[in-house]
Amino acid sequence: MSISFSTMKLIRYVVAYVFIISGLMKLLNTETANHFLSFGLPYPNMMLKLVIILEIGCGIFILVNKSVKTATVPLIAIMIAAILITKLPYLNSGLLNFAFYSKLDMVILVLLIILYNRNP
Repeated sequence: MSISFSTMKLIRYVVAYVFIISGLMKLLNTETANHFLSFGLPYPNMMLKLVIILEIGCGIFILVNKSVKTATVPLIAIMIAAILITKLPYLNSGLLNFAFYSKLDMVILVLLIILYNRNP
């Protein structure tokens, strides 16, 4: 399957947008930051800062088309962790509920994998 240059550009812009905005919301919005801190992660404040830096930093790298393959790796890890931590519990109420609540996370994960596989 061949993906055109303009399609890859659009994918880059969409992925960059999602992560830059997500990181900025965690940085600037206390409600969003507190929601993240409520997940019970170890070292929650340090994890929050790390995720903010990775989302904004890697999002910018993807936006400007620099080190895209490298920038996708931590974002893939963030998406897998997000699905496991925030969406996997929906499996308790059925596969369809899990599929519904994780749909956008899955789409972003697939787009990240496409970016990873299509960049040198």
